[in-house]
Amino acid sequence: MRNSIEFEVYGDYALFTDPLTKLGGEKLSYHIPTYQAIKGIVESIYWKPTLIMYVDEIRVMNPISMESKGIRPIEYGGGNTLANYTYLKNVRYQVRAYFEFNMHRQDLKHDHNEHKHHNILKRALAAGGRRDIFLGTRECQGYVEPCEYGTGDSYYDSYDGEIHFGNMVHGLNYPDETGRDQLEVRLWNPVMKNGIIKFIRPENCTQVRVIRNMEPKLFEQSNIVSADVLHAQMEEEGTP
Repeated sequence: MRNSIEFEVYGDYALFTDPLTKLGGEKLSYHIPTYQAIKGIVESIYWKPTLIMYVDEIRVMNPISMESKGIRPIEYGGGNTLANYTYLKNVRYQVRAYFEFNMHRQDLKHDHNEHKHHNILKRALAAGGRRDIFLGTRECQGYVEPCEYGTGDSYYDSYDGEIHFGNMVHGLNYPDETGRDQLEVRLWNPVMKNGIIKFIRPENCTQVRVIRNMEPKLFEQSNIVSADVLHAQMEEEGTP
């Protein structure tokens, strides 16, 4: 696919929190990452407001297993209390993602250099990302490296049938990506077949709920570095 990257992301633990479990101070991970979590990982590799990152599909490489830990989170009023967090353990996913220009940001049209953005994205991936990689939450460190999607053995390659995960969060709609001055949450019903989960595009989610009003952040030539300048800096420095 045009402007695409393929990579593996892995780590010892992940916490893709089911929001229903936050009410009592406990946290329970979904069995699989949300679209938004994987998109966040792609944006940690390389992010510009000029672009919208899309996740096409993921391949679950390791068996889905979970582990609970006793945690003492700090409370807002001071002190702490014991809580149980249930993490995914020993996770590894292959990811196929791509970018398109954000047509709701006409103020950034000067930064529409497809070739240079793609080159920067691939170089950033090869270096492990431009920002730290987290698997759902900050205490779960992740790592990324390029791969050829579909290679290697997945635990679920020969699984006979589909695995349905029920209704879960797909992701968030931000105003600069939708043109609407509100923050929205999307829900969907993912299905895994032979270890592969194919994501629908955000605009194809039929279950959308408004969270609150929000205005897009202002970006202009004075507060972002264009792809032309960034690519030239990378060529000069030899670093991502």
